[in-house]
Amino acid sequence: MIIALKDGSKKEYENSMSVLDIANDISAGLARVACAGEVDGEVVDLRYVIDKDVTLNILTFNDEKGRDAFRHTTAHILSQAVKRLFPEVKLAIGPSIENGFYYDFDKETPFTNEDLVAIEKEMKKIVKEKLPIKRFELPREEAIKLMKEKGEDYKVELIKDLDEDSVLSFYEQGEFVDLCAGPHLMTTKPVKAFKLLSVAGAYWRGDEKNKMLSRIYGTSFTKKAELDEYIEKLEEAKKRDHRKLGKELELFAMFDEGPGFPFFLPRGMVLRNTLIEYWREVHKKANYQEISTPIILNKDLWIRSGHWEHYSENMYTTKVDDLDFCVKPMNCPGGMLVYKNKMHSYRDLPLRVGELGLVHRHEMSGALHGLMRVRNFTQDDAHIFMLPEQIKDEIVGVINLIDEVYKVFGFKYHMELSTRPEDSMGKDEDWEMATNALREALEENNLDYIVNEGDGAFYGPKIDCHLEDCLGRTWQCGTIQLDFQLPERFELEYTGKDGAKHRPVMIHRVVFGSIERFIGILIEHFAGAFPTWVAPVQAKVLPISDKYNDYANKVVSTLKDQGIRVELDDRAEKIGYKIREGRMERVPYLLIVGQKEQEEGLVAVRSRANGDEGGIVLDDLIARMKEEIKNKVIN
Repeated sequence: MIIALKDGSKKEYENSMSVLDIANDISAGLARVACAGEVDGEVVDLRYVIDKDVTLNILTFNDEKGRDAFRHTTAHILSQAVKRLFPEVKLAIGPSIENGFYYDFDKETPFTNEDLVAIEKEMKKIVKEKLPIKRFELPREEAIKLMKEKGEDYKVELIKDLDEDSVLSFYEQGEFVDLCAGPHLMTTKPVKAFKLLSVAGAYWRGDEKNKMLSRIYGTSFTKKAELDEYIEKLEEAKKRDHRKLGKELELFAMFDEGPGFPFFLPRGMVLRNTLIEYWREVHKKANYQEISTPIILNKDLWIRSGHWEHYSENMYTTKVDDLDFCVKPMNCPGGMLVYKNKMHSYRDLPLRVGELGLVHRHEMSGALHGLMRVRNFTQDDAHIFMLPEQIKDEIVGVINLIDEVYKVFGFKYHMELSTRPEDSMGKDEDWEMATNALREALEENNLDYIVNEGDGAFYGPKIDCHLEDCLGRTWQCGTIQLDFQLPERFELEYTGKDGAKHRPVMIHRVVFGSIERFIGILIEHFAGAFPTWVAPVQAKVLPISDKYNDYANKVVSTLKDQGIRVELDDRAEKIGYKIREGRMERVPYLLIVGQKEQEEGLVAVRSRANGDEGGIVLDDLIARMKEEIKNKVIN
């Protein structure tokens, strides 16, 4: 048999060999770090035997699928430790996830922090036991019998959902056996650097009608140094948590009276409006026209657009004059009506129409997370109506606009091309044309991207932009969706050069994605220390005592007249206390005024970027700040 390897080389073997045997033949070092294999695109155990010509990739922890196998094995070690300490607990599911793993358990009382310490200790024992991990298969009925004998009701339920002729795989390590598709490591030995992170509630199968289970989250690495680095990043992320900083900096609030519906406070509104003003600035420059469409529209519109069929479970509904209406979860159907408001000529196209539309989506209460996952948000939406021959240029134009915006905030980003999902509508040839147009726009402009199969919108393929923050975390924000379906459903038309009616093509796109979520990302990225141009308070004037309040007020007035966002702290507190508070509030410029400053027309500057800068003429400082704001300097 001939094995084609990832590097393009080929090896010939006479006999059937396991993935691990082939890894050993390549090098002993590779075999030591191998986690799984990928055979003709399918991820398999290292124990998997190959007996025909295939393409093989040996997966290590450096590969995403290799990490998944490593962390999935850690999840089994976790569940084995839990069963040793709490035999009455029932097992649910335990997959690997981004940056770690979790396992769901049915336990009468929630796990405590003391329990996690004990479980970690038991996990270390299991690793030291170097237990071989074995795979075996059973037909459906025998699998049900085995899980019933072990009292694993949730596993029995999962098996019963499968076809009667199904064959189920199990993994065994020591006394522990679990239903699992795999793959897993060969033994528990390599899993040495791990940490249990938290406990949360999770409904069985994600359905709030089902029982609430206890979910233990954890992570694992091949080296302790990597684990320590990750834990350090987690601690830094906690300090930057936008929910914590949003409260401390008085930006936004959440109330029980409106779960998932954020309230923006005065300072938060300044930040929000600054972003919106910038959005309008770049869109005006790119020849977009701004519109506004209603929040509530009748149900028939959403049936026509396809949203009711594909998205109704996330939509809020109401009655108006005994008719069914929907609160919009997206802006696009309203945009269709705006286009249809008058007849268009080919000379009108491309028509770029932008909207800061307030949308509402029903999210499960357990999924809500500060500004990152809410039930209402402002989508910086836009729709571009165009001729087929304009598709590529318009896609490139959107990519350039997104690039401009992200660079202003110092974000790196990468792009993903998401293709047709199973739950889609439209003709195959339209999907193929749309997907190829997106791919060609990326490739002809030498833009790196990865393909995300089956993750497109139900009406078209898309390019998603994932920005990277200062902690290396990625966030999906901008998106470019090419759509042949809605123009067809809404019978959009334009008059062509030939005088006949034709169907336009359209792009759906966002840059921020959600204003609320983007603010949450900015809070965490900058740890609340926003660049001067977006900071809610750009300067704070601190008189040393009330004797200098008149001069302080004069400074404040001068700054306000020059468009600087400034506050006065004239409380009867010591100046050191005021300075500490100003620093805690992440104000870019603290301006201290006392006798010397009053006599010489100065302000003593403490900037966030440079610390104590001494006395500066106020006009000079204003010129410097205005230049910084104009150029959107990141400081």
